[in-house]
Amino acid sequence: MAEQIYTIPVNDAFDSGCECPMCQMQKDLERNAIEYTMGPSYMEDDNRAMTDKLGFCSHHLRMLYQEKNRLGLALMMNTHMNKTIQDMRALAAKAGLFGKNTPNAPVVDYIENMEKSCFICGRMDDMFVRYVDTIFHMWKRDSEFRDKFATSKGFCTYHYGILYKTGQNKLSKEQYAQFIEILNKVYFDNMERVNGDLSWFIDKFDYRYKNEPWKNSKDALPRGIIKIGHTFVE
Repeated sequence: MAEQIYTIPVNDAFDSGCECPMCQMQKDLERNAIEYTMGPSYMEDDNRAMTDKLGFCSHHLRMLYQEKNRLGLALMMNTHMNKTIQDMRALAAKAGLFGKNTPNAPVVDYIENMEKSCFICGRMDDMFVRYVDTIFHMWKRDSEFRDKFATSKGFCTYHYGILYKTGQNKLSKEQYAQFIEILNKVYFDNMERVNGDLSWFIDKFDYRYKNEPWKNSKDALPRGIIKIGHTFVE
């Protein structure tokens, strides 16, 4: 099947040789979202309204701070804090209307909802859903992609679960059976491969194996973190 614009990120991730192509997609999406947020877009009214409303999670605030555009971040934080102060003052003024045994006061609900929201997470999640849809679209129509999937280095446990579950709604019964057979093989074969590398990495700290070669174990720890933590370590 000829490559389309929407299939390029998926093919690139599977061609990367990563321990989990879906983790690679998320990493790329995160970098793109950070660059978008700190680029000229922060001056646009509609984006500023969204960052004012959603804010950022602590992880992405740290990433934004590491970027060079400190003025842009200060402007976004300033208007977000202005909105938060205004909203919280209005809600806090109603606190006396709620008794001890009543459900959460509006100010508590507001804080809890704000803690769950992040402008960058939202952008990533929206695009990632499309990437997952694209994986199944390509699986149904592209034999070369099916081969690429089957010879990949597998997936982290989290994304294995997403593929396992989503396939039920995206594929026919026959297609799903074939998909699960291959998914299970690439997942378990590669989990065992990385776990074997971790075992040898551990053995190398035993004096009895001091003079033995490292084989493929020198980077076993960061690769293992991808497999079980669906995250990259720099």
